[in-house]
Amino acid sequence: MASLAMKITLERIALFQFTPAHCVQARAMLGWSIEELSAQSGVSVDAIQRFEAERDVLDVTRLALAYQLESQGLVFFPGFAPGRGMNVKGATPNPVARADYSMVE
Repeated sequence: MASLAMKITLERIALFQFTPAHCVQARAMLGWSIEELSAQSGVSVDAIQRFEAERDVLDVTRLALAYQLESQGLVFFPGFAPGRGMNVKGATPNPVARADYSMVE
């Protein structure tokens, strides 16, 4: 039970820290188009465009985007541009393995 609570807490932190502006900035840092992020994350182009336009998307969609960008070594903190993390690349679980992955838009 504690591990489930920890997982939920960590996901809530990721959701709070990862903003639409971060998504745009992270794509620019990586030189990725929306289409490239879509291909890498499994999130539809439409959902990425909605998120970056600050419209509603499902939490699992936001997490899939955040996790994919974090897997490229980026870190996100509220109020700051994305940064390159040390020893972060590959540390985030693969969103495809998530039980709710089928809900990704």
